Amino acid sequence: MPSSRHKRVKPPRTRRVATVALPLAAITASIPAVRYAWPDDDTPTSEILDLDSIATMAEIQRDRSAARGTVDRTPSPEAPAGQTPSGTQTKKAEEPAEEETPEPEEADEPEDAQEPEPEQAEEAEEPEPEPEPEPEPTVAGQRYTTVDLNVRTGPGQHAEVVDVLAFGTEVDITGETDGDWAQVLLGGETYWVSGDYLAKEEPEAEEPEEDEGGLSMAECPTGSSVESGLTPDAIRVHRAVCAEFPQIDTYGGLRPGDSGAHGSGRALDIMVTGSLGDTIAEWVRANYQELGVSEVIWEQKIWTVERSSEGWRWMEDRGSATANHYDHVHVTVYGDSGTI
Repeated sequence: MPSSRHKRVKPPRTRRVATVALPLAAITASIPAVRYAWPDDDTPTSEILDLDSIATMAEIQRDRSAARGTVDRTPSPEAPAGQTPSGTQTKKAEEPAEEETPEPEEADEPEDAQEPEPEQAEEAEEPEPEPEPEPEPTVAGQRYTTVDLNVRTGPGQHAEVVDVLAFGTEVDITGETDGDWAQVLLGGETYWVSGDYLAKEEPEAEEPEEDEGGLSMAECPTGSSVESGLTPDAIRVHRAVCAEFPQIDTYGGLRPGDSGAHGSGRALDIMVTGSLGDTIAEWVRANYQELGVSEVIWEQKIWTVERSSEGWRWMEDRGSATANHYDHVHVTVYGDSGTI
């Protein structure tokens, strides 16, 4: 080719064709009808290969390849990775999945027995102050009994009688009082007695009135079965009344299970009514010391040694004639304090 032709080639066009043609080499190789022409003065303009025509032919070839099942994998500069220029998702060759070797399952280990958490220590409460011990009773003085005086566990008629102090007995007092009741010391223990029968000075012994006939302690002619279970004082009352009032032949004595004096054999019921009952009640009162009597109940009235200065005192209505002692004289004794 003459050198004069080479000098007339325009550099810009030559570089453009070469730059575009290189990437499309694979496409143009498959089209035998296309040839490259270096434009010169002798080449007709119609024979010069136009870039737009090349791009169009590339698109046609790509469409034909797609129809035949051939996919152009050349990535388009504008398409994202993994897609063909037409927007079709590129399928990766599926590799056979490796079989995973099954790992032996770990045996569930038994959970350790959880030790119970120690309960939160409760807030330490302030210890309650210990009650001050009661001071030991002390002796405040001495008194003398002016009658045979009941000793009780507490201040009041309801308290249990635990002992009887004979007339003129000297007793230690603590100075504690509760109404008419005074606290005394016996054997180091505190008890209660009626303060009305305590004196600062020893009383003179009263000489018992002489009884012409005296009090008989002979067994009752009508029978002594009632005496079973009775205390010595109750037996004294039974024999003395039986001898003095032989017309009385019915008595009531021990009642097992009774919570009162009858249950302990310290009571005797003399079954009588009317004026004869009045006479017997007064006779027993007059001889209380010899017989060891502590109280007498008759026709809803009571008399006690401790409150003998008050005479007969009315009692509350208990309902029936028997409960109110209208059909018998009730006599309670100390146990064994009689003098005969």
